[in-house]
Amino acid sequence: MKGIITLSKEINFDIVLAEAIKLPIVRIDREEFLRTSLSKYFDANTINKAISKNPASAGICVDKIAEIAKSCIDYETTKVTLLSAAAGVPGGLAIVGTVPADLAQYFAHVIRILQKLIYLYGWKELFDENGQMDDETKNLLTLFVGIMFGVNSAVGAVAKISDVVAQNIAKNLAKQPLTKGFIYPIVKQVARYIGVQMTKEIFAKGVAKIVPLIGGLVSGTLTYATYKPMAIRLQKHLSKMNIADPDFYTTAKDF
Repeated sequence: MKGIITLSKEINFDIVLAEAIKLPIVRIDREEFLRTSLSKYFDANTINKAISKNPASAGICVDKIAEIAKSCIDYETTKVTLLSAAAGVPGGLAIVGTVPADLAQYFAHVIRILQKLIYLYGWKELFDENGQMDDETKNLLTLFVGIMFGVNSAVGAVAKISDVVAQNIAKNLAKQPLTKGFIYPIVKQVARYIGVQMTKEIFAKGVAKIVPLIGGLVSGTLTYATYKPMAIRLQKHLSKMNIADPDFYTTAKDF
């Protein structure tokens, strides 16, 4: 029967992630995004330093970054909610690879706001110049999504990684491996948890799609109810890390 989703097993987040990052809408070019977002408020020298290092290292205050972040969250939430409502009609689900198309698209939008937030709060580009993502970056991306889902182990792991990244930026050190060793088991744990939560979400959306007249409204509301709080949760955690603190870079220069 069209419109009903049948899941015989738990969704694999690694597969969803692999499909989502293939979609053309997913990538946010860090330099272009920062230049556009900061150009309303700062001079060219500040913007160039924010791009070459990060906004906090360029001396941009956390309040201004929070203001820009809120605008990004509002924009991306509206966009994904409208798309979800339009897709929430009966007629079956298209499949991208081995996952439902609307699930891949939803996570593409999760990764869009995730990129905007991490770039504002000091992290480097996720995708390489060819639009690809290596395994280490996928691990880091999984941890960021874990924060959005409220996984405490992801919060702790990213906090440790951020300290390394911040020190590298402050001391102009070469990039070092970030997610090896103790991080890998945490990444697997986080991915499993996200898969369980996605499975529950898919069943909820599947039920909504059965109802012809209100399916779109339910799907759109459900997306709004989950997407925006997830983005805000990530933003709050990112804002508390050394990598996003202008004072950290001033102090680090003295050591």
